[in-house]
Amino acid sequence: MGRPSIKNEEQYEALRDKGYSKEKAARIANTDNSGKKGGKASNYEDRTKEELYQQAQELEIEGRSTMNKEELIEALRNN
Repeated sequence: MGRPSIKNEEQYEALRDKGYSKEKAARIANTDNSGKKGGKASNYEDRTKEELYQQAQELEIEGRSTMNKEELIEALRNN
C-alpha cells in the first residue's frame, strides 16, 4: 500500500527535503497551483477575502470560516 497520488512529485520531494511532514508536503503539492514559479502569484493583500478563504479551504486550515482577511493572510503565511 503506497502513499496517495501526488500531483507534483518534484515539489513534494523538495518540501520533504525542507522538513515538511508527508501530509503537509502532499497537501501543498496537490493544490491546483502547485509547481507554479514564485513571484507570479498575487500578494495576499491584493486578493479578496473570498480568494483567501478558497485557498485556506484547499489547505484545510481549521477555523477559516471565522477569520477576517488579516487572519486568513496570517494563517496562509504560517501554514
